[in-house]
Amino acid sequence: MRILVTGSTQGIGKAIAAAFVKGGHEVIVHCSKDIEKVEKIKKELGAFAAVTADLSDMTQTRGLYNKTGPVDCLILNASVQVKQSWQEITEEALDNQINVNIKSTLVLMQAYYPAMKEKGFGRIVTIGSVNQHRCHPMLSIYSATKCAVMRLVKNIAEEAAPYGVTVNNVSPGAIATPRNADVFNDVKLRAAVEATIPMGRFGTPEECAGIVEFLCGPSGGYITGADICVDGGLGL
Repeated sequence: MRILVTGSTQGIGKAIAAAFVKGGHEVIVHCSKDIEKVEKIKKELGAFAAVTADLSDMTQTRGLYNKTGPVDCLILNASVQVKQSWQEITEEALDNQINVNIKSTLVLMQAYYPAMKEKGFGRIVTIGSVNQHRCHPMLSIYSATKCAVMRLVKNIAEEAAPYGVTVNNVSPGAIATPRNADVFNDVKLRAAVEATIPMGRFGTPEECAGIVEFLCGPSGGYITGADICVDGGLGL
């Protein structure tokens, strides 16, 4: 299969790309602007191709399809997270999160779905967040964008199902990624977070990648419109 993973130069996205490469698939890795960075990741992983597109810019987002052509699996991992209280959130931060997290998701689904529908096969997986299910005082806007994407997933999944296209969401919890490095690398902060997780530890990017692989593989073919939490119970 040919697979595009957005935001795949680090963290969960990179782990997803690596897993699919290991599985023998043609993987297209992506980042926002730095072509040298994404080319380096392509070489490191042995990926099929490397592309850039700033997903806060809808012109560039729409142009991504022209760079990759149709794919069998579209993994929408790229996102922006700004930690601010809802009373302090700036218009710039609000627009950036809405553009990258919601608008680009819809635009890319619109671009890649028609070829999947025509072929009679396709897999679309969005990467959400445990914050869809729990409150965080500094992530109200980020959480709202992820909830919006989940509603897109459910609505589009129903329409796409008769054509062999599944649409699902994976919601990671506290994962040991560069985004969470400040907390993970601080002994006290890490302990405080782990105390709220029933399984008592941070997850790994590879544990998220495994679920995405499953949803895109033969065993996941009868699952659509689902939200699968990979959070050690944090969202309970």
